[in-house]
Amino acid sequence: MRRLENKVCMITGAGKGIGAATAQKFTDEGAIVEICDVDGEVGLSTCKSMKAAGGRAYFTEVDVTNEERVKSWVDAVVARHGRIDVLFNNAGISAVGRIDEIDRKLWDRVVAVNLTAVYLVCKNVLPVMMKQRSGSVINMSSSVAEIGLLRRAAYTATKGALLSMTRSMQVDYAPYEIRVNALLPGTILTPFVEDYLRTSYEDPASAMEQLKKRQLAPSLGTPEDVAWAAVYLASDESRYVMGSGLVVDGGTVGGKPY
Repeated sequence: MRRLENKVCMITGAGKGIGAATAQKFTDEGAIVEICDVDGEVGLSTCKSMKAAGGRAYFTEVDVTNEERVKSWVDAVVARHGRIDVLFNNAGISAVGRIDEIDRKLWDRVVAVNLTAVYLVCKNVLPVMMKQRSGSVINMSSSVAEIGLLRRAAYTATKGALLSMTRSMQVDYAPYEIRVNALLPGTILTPFVEDYLRTSYEDPASAMEQLKKRQLAPSLGTPEDVAWAAVYLASDESRYVMGSGLVVDGGTVGGKPY
C-alpha cells in the first residue's frame, strides 16, 4: 500500500517549486490532493500534470491572505471529500533587506503571506480535524529560524515565528490527536532562487558557489528533497513526531563548513 493512500491533503502555494513537487509526491503515494495558488495559470498547469500522471488532484485559485477565499476553499474540500487528513502550509514569499532598508508595505506583505495566512488556513481547517479527531499539519518554516542570515530580517522573523507557533499549536491540538510539525529547508534550488540569482548578481555562477559555502552538502537541495520530508510528516510513519522542526538543509544548521 502506498504511504498516503486515500488521505485528503491540502497544499498551499503549490503551483511551482516545493509545493508542486510535494503535490506530485503526495499523489504518487496515493493521496487525494487539493492544491491552491495565487497564480491560477501555474496552479492549473501543475494540477493537469498531476492528473496526467494518474493522480487525483484538484486546483483552486486562492490568495491565502484573503480569509473569505480561504474559507470557501476549505468548505469546498470538505464538501467534496468529507474530511481533511493533511494540511501543508507551504505558501510563502521572501524579501531582501535589513530592518532599516525594508519598506513598511513589503514588511506587512511578508508577514501577511508567511505568517497570517497560516493562521487563516489553520483557523478554518483545524475545526474539521478536531471533529474527526485526526490530522497532520505541516508548517513551512526554514533553517533560518535557527541561524542569522544577512539582509533577510522580514523573512527570518516570520519563519522563526512559524516554528514557535508550530510548537504551541501542538500543545493545543494534541488532545484531538492532531500532529503539528514544521519543515526547515535550507537553500533549495527552486524557480524563485534561480530567478533571484539571475537578476540580483552580475555573476550568478559565483553567487551559487557562495550559497553552497553555507552548507556541508556539495550541492543545493531540490524541491524533491523537501517533498520527501513532507511525505514522511504527512504519513502514519511519523505518528510519534509532534511539535518538531524537521531540518532539511544539507548541513547548514547541523554543521559548520568553515
